[in-house]
Amino acid sequence: MLSILDILEDTTADGPGFRTAIYAAGCPNGCPGCHNPDSWDINRGRWMTTDEILQKVLADDFADVTFSGGDPMYQPEGFAELASAIKRKSGKNIWCYTGYTFERLLQNPRQAHLLEFIDVLVDGRFRQELRDESLHFRGSSNQRLIDVQASLKSRQTVVYRYDTSL
Repeated sequence: MLSILDILEDTTADGPGFRTAIYAAGCPNGCPGCHNPDSWDINRGRWMTTDEILQKVLADDFADVTFSGGDPMYQPEGFAELASAIKRKSGKNIWCYTGYTFERLLQNPRQAHLLEFIDVLVDGRFRQELRDESLHFRGSSNQRLIDVQASLKSRQTVVYRYDTSL
């Protein structure tokens, strides 16, 4: 079961192309200037099974998937179960937003397991003093777009290069 604030279909704000964005409830970071402070409390969400969420994701043949929040890494087991099912049943890529750094996630086995199914990770806490509206798919310049699968394979952090000409 996952505590979910909302599921937005066909959004273009949370990664390239059309996406189904799944907004998790619960976030321990409490970043000043957060665009969604209502997401911090896990009890503000609606409890959903991974199968309920999966059906919404699979109903859209064309949209890829984004996990956002809140922080999906606050509920890593449920999101790993969901991400695994998405990968088994579709060719969709998965982006994930988190306030944790990639390196820190690798140190927590529960969170590291979720990374196995993530294509691009947007990592790092939002920092209001580093806010930059010219950035693609992130709120502050300290946040990175990480190619997770290349990083896991090479055992070093590989930055994802978004082609802005698309």
